[in-house]
Amino acid sequence: MSDATLNSVTQDPDDFAVQIADQIKTFIVAVTEVSKVEEPEEAVPVLLLQISQLLLAGGRLGAYEDIVPDERYEPDLGAEPDADGLRERFAALLEPIDVYSEVFDPYEPRKAPVPARISDDLADLVTDLRHGLAHYEEDRTTEALWWWQFSYFSNWGSTASAALRALQSLIAHIRLNQPLQDLDGLDTDSETIDDDLAEEAGRVMAEEIAGPLGLRPVQ
Repeated sequence: MSDATLNSVTQDPDDFAVQIADQIKTFIVAVTEVSKVEEPEEAVPVLLLQISQLLLAGGRLGAYEDIVPDERYEPDLGAEPDADGLRERFAALLEPIDVYSEVFDPYEPRKAPVPARISDDLADLVTDLRHGLAHYEEDRTTEALWWWQFSYFSNWGSTASAALRALQSLIAHIRLNQPLQDLDGLDTDSETIDDDLAEEAGRVMAEEIAGPLGLRPVQ
């Protein structure tokens, strides 16, 4: 199915739903497995790839016509699994590079960057996506698509974009031999961000991540 036909009311929505659901399932399974690796250099390339692919699904949902659920009120899904274990594993795995700074809304002027964590982002993504997947697996396809589209605009789209930007920036700094500023005191509990941003991120990336990843700075 061509992306050029996404807004066509004549396309079979079931085919679109299957493709979106498959991409979301793949992302959840892959990220869960990545959280179990032992070194960040094993995780970073896979996360970069998986979030990029997830955002393709998000872009297709964003370009698609507005999806209206069959029922006025969302059916009760019951208790849903939390992602705290996933969050904690990634926080430990990515500790040297977990915290980054992000501009929440690029169209809102004069807003300072805010601290964020890749581990929080990944847990939030999985939580949002699982919610829609629960509907999909109960054969409530329209409800699932509505939820994925709505939450793409309201939460997981911007969360995935921010995490991808952080990971892309991390690898770009390594390859271009551009060490980051010291991350002195940057944390998600901080109300402000100092110019001197916790530990020598450039050195950590170069020594702990760049080498094992096989990334070589540009001379």
